Amino acid sequence: MKRHLLLFSTLAALVTGCSFKKKADLLVKNAQIYTADSSFSMADAFVVQDGKFLAVGSEQALAGQYEATTTLDLEGQPVYPGFYDPHAHFLGLGQVLDQADLVGAESYDEVIERLKTFYKAHPNVLWLSGRGWDQNDWPEKVFPTKEKLDAAFPNVPVALMRVDGHALLINSKALRLANITAGSKLPGGEVVLENGQPTGVLVDNAMQFIRRVIPRPDNADKTRMLLNAQTACFALGLTTVSDAGISPDEINLIDSLQQAGKLKIRDYAMISLGEPNLDYFLKRGPFQTDRLTVRSFKLYADGALGSRGACLRQPYSDRPETSGFLLLAPSELERVTKLIYASKFQANTHCIGDSANHLMLDLYGKLLKEKNDRRWRIEHAQVVSPEDFVKFAQYSIIPSVQPTHATSDMYWAGDRLGSIRVKGAYAFNDLMKQNSLIAFGSDFPVEAPNPLFGFHAAVARQDAKNFPAGGYQMENAVDRKSALLAMTRWAAYANFEDQLRGCIAPGKQADFVVLDQDIMTAPNQKLRQTKVRQTWVGGERVY
Repeated sequence: MKRHLLLFSTLAALVTGCSFKKKADLLVKNAQIYTADSSFSMADAFVVQDGKFLAVGSEQALAGQYEATTTLDLEGQPVYPGFYDPHAHFLGLGQVLDQADLVGAESYDEVIERLKTFYKAHPNVLWLSGRGWDQNDWPEKVFPTKEKLDAAFPNVPVALMRVDGHALLINSKALRLANITAGSKLPGGEVVLENGQPTGVLVDNAMQFIRRVIPRPDNADKTRMLLNAQTACFALGLTTVSDAGISPDEINLIDSLQQAGKLKIRDYAMISLGEPNLDYFLKRGPFQTDRLTVRSFKLYADGALGSRGACLRQPYSDRPETSGFLLLAPSELERVTKLIYASKFQANTHCIGDSANHLMLDLYGKLLKEKNDRRWRIEHAQVVSPEDFVKFAQYSIIPSVQPTHATSDMYWAGDRLGSIRVKGAYAFNDLMKQNSLIAFGSDFPVEAPNPLFGFHAAVARQDAKNFPAGGYQMENAVDRKSALLAMTRWAAYANFEDQLRGCIAPGKQADFVVLDQDIMTAPNQKLRQTKVRQTWVGGERVY
C-alpha cells in the first residue's frame, strides 16, 4: 500500500509540474527588453502566443508558468518594439532600388559616371532614371543644366529626381518627348529657365509634364518593388512603414499581397489627394487590418527647402527674389480639409516653409478649435515661426518629423533662412514639448531608411561623420527615451495603431527587433554602427 501511495504521489507531482504550465508559441529569455510601455519598464523575458505578446516579465517567473514550443535565449542582447517609420515612401523605396543611385554624388560629373555604369548594366531601359542628386553637395552649389546629360545620353530620355523628390533633372530628349518649352507653366511649379530656355530642371508641380509621358510600372513591377523594399526594411528592424501618398490601386495591391502572406510588413497608407480619391474613400470610410491602416489623406502645402520650393513668410536669404510657393491655393487647401474634417479621416499635410506651416496650422485650427483626438498631423514641420509652436498644443496637432533632414540640411539651411529664422527649423524638442510626443520617420528614399540613423541624428544632432563636434542646434536635441518612443509607441499613436502595437506589452502584436548593442547606452559616435540581429513580425522571424 505504501509503495502504491508513493507511486501515486510521484505521478501526481509529475502531472502537476507539466500539465499546469500554460502553452505558448515562443519564450524569449535572457534579454534586455525595453518595453516602451506607459511606464517605460524593463524586462528580461516575454511569451508570445498567436502572434501577440502573452506575458512580459522576469525569466524565472515566465519559465515557470509557460511551456513554449520555441525558446529563444538572447544571451543578454537588447530587444525593442519593432521600429516604425510613420512617414516614408515604401513603394518609392522599391522603385528607387530599380534606378541609378545618385545619393552622395559629390559632383555633377560623378552623377554622369554613375549613370553610365547603370546604363551599361541596363542597356534596354526605355528611360534612364535615377534619384538622389543634391547640388548642395557639389563644389558649385547651383542647379545643374542638361548639357552634360545631352552629351552623355543623346538618344535615351533621362529623368533624375533630386534627393528631396521636389525637383527633376532631364535631358533634351525628355524635354522633346514631353513637349516642354519656355512657355510651359503649371501652378505650384517651375520650369527653370536660363537665357529664356529650359535648363532641364523642373521644380515641384512642373514635374507632372514628365509624369505624363514616362512609362509607369504595372502591378507585376510594383509587386516586385514592394517585396524588394520589404527585404531592405526588415534588415533594418522596420516592422511598420508608411506610404506617404499612394493611389487606391496601390493600396489595394498592398492589401492583397498582405492577405496572401507575401507582404508581411505592416503599412500605414496615406491616400494621395485628388478628387476621385476623395470621392471614393470619403464614401467608403477608414479601414484597418492587422497589417494595413487606411485612414488618412496626404496633402502637400509646399515644396522643399533645398530646391527653394518651400513657402516662406519672407524671401529666401540666398535668393531674395523668391519666397517659394504653395502647391495648392489656400482656398483649395481649406476646401479639402473641411471635407476631411467632416469624415473620420486624418489630415496629414506636408509643410516645410514657415508660411506653409503657418497657413496649415491656422486652417487646422479653424476646424479643430481645441484639444481633440483627431490626431491630425503636420508632416515635416521643418521651419516654424516662434508664435506658431503653441498651435500644435492648442489643437492637438502631431508633428511628424524626420531627424536626418536636420543633419542633411544643416550645411546650407542657414544660407536659405538666415541666422534668426533657422532657429525655428528642425526644432524637434520644441515641437515635442507641445503635446509631450512627436513621431520620427525618415522620408525614405529621400533619406536612408535606417531608423537608427534618425535616432542618432535626433539625440546627437550629428551626421554620419559625427559632425559637427558639439551637435547642430543642440537646444533641440531629444533625449534617448523620447527618441525611442518617437519611433515606436508615439509613432503607433500617430498612426492610430497604438491599440495594436508600438510597445512590448500583453495583448499587443508581437513585433520586436534584436540589436547587437544597446542604443540607450552606446556612445553617440557608435550609434550608426548598430546592426540588427533579428526582426520579428507577429511572432514570426522575418530577418
